[in-house]
Amino acid sequence: MDSTASLGSTALNTQPHLAHAPEWASVIERTYGHAPLYLTAVDADGQSGLLPAFVVRRPIVGTIVTSMPFLDGGGPCSASPMLADGLVERLFSEARRVGAGTVEIRSSARLGISWTPLEHKVNMLLELPADAADLWSGFDKGVRNQIRKAERAGLVVRSAGAEDLNAFYGVFAARMHELGSPVHALPFFKIIFDAFGDRARLMLVLKQNAVVGGLIALAARDTLVVPWASCATEYRADCPNMLLYWETLRLACGLGFRHFDFGRSTRNSGTYAFKRQWGAEERPLYWYTIPLRRSGHRRAHAEHEPTAARLASLWRHLPLTLTRQLGPRVRKYLVQ
Repeated sequence: MDSTASLGSTALNTQPHLAHAPEWASVIERTYGHAPLYLTAVDADGQSGLLPAFVVRRPIVGTIVTSMPFLDGGGPCSASPMLADGLVERLFSEARRVGAGTVEIRSSARLGISWTPLEHKVNMLLELPADAADLWSGFDKGVRNQIRKAERAGLVVRSAGAEDLNAFYGVFAARMHELGSPVHALPFFKIIFDAFGDRARLMLVLKQNAVVGGLIALAARDTLVVPWASCATEYRADCPNMLLYWETLRLACGLGFRHFDFGRSTRNSGTYAFKRQWGAEERPLYWYTIPLRRSGHRRAHAEHEPTAARLASLWRHLPLTLTRQLGPRVRKYLVQ
């Protein structure tokens, strides 16, 4: 059976994720030059559907079509099962047309295709009350104590904008280096703020006027999403992450958001535990990596994990200044 053959209807994703925001078409193309491949459909009853994707032409390893690069979500968004299935089938056709060897889809709904997705990644979502005081009262003693510890250490959080991205990027790039992960280009974040306007917000945590961490939050309908966050490791004892997230959560409540999306985590990892302590709950993610030219790709995916760990270790041992220069050139092709 062909790996893209339908097994039935796709489980519906009727609410657009941040990844479905139209701004990404220009953000990703302007930053990295990847060509957008946005598929839309309308049926006879007037129902519509959208499947956003990009064509990523990678040197040596070949072209991939992915929905969506650099983001947690993607896949079809529609209230119609027929439209959702049709959009997925069209994506495979378009991928073959542009010469892609692989299609990747990160979906919050299981697709109706004969291919088993990876399910070890989950989104962590917190339902927000109207009053932040109700959120505070629901935290356990340990969470509240860590927030107070950060305040006693002299940390403060302030809301900022694109003009302070340089300060955030210095901390973010250093932390990505420690994790062995190539960093995004600074223009990537500046273009995001330009495209999303007042729906993008930068939150910074400071100690004695020095930026020690921060996060980028983006509004998607009734949800505030945090795709990127970092704090300097040397300040870990002061719990800057705790104060940073608490002040962002409090702001989200005050602005009337109904949900707070902490972003994806590997189930039972350290970041998963960090997000769970706030009361966030799992939302499934289905990651499909589907070869168009040969079978066995899923097995190869698992075999490459030790290689990825070795590359991360090598990256950590490179000088920070070098990784800041090389990181965006590598990150361009690392679509996860």
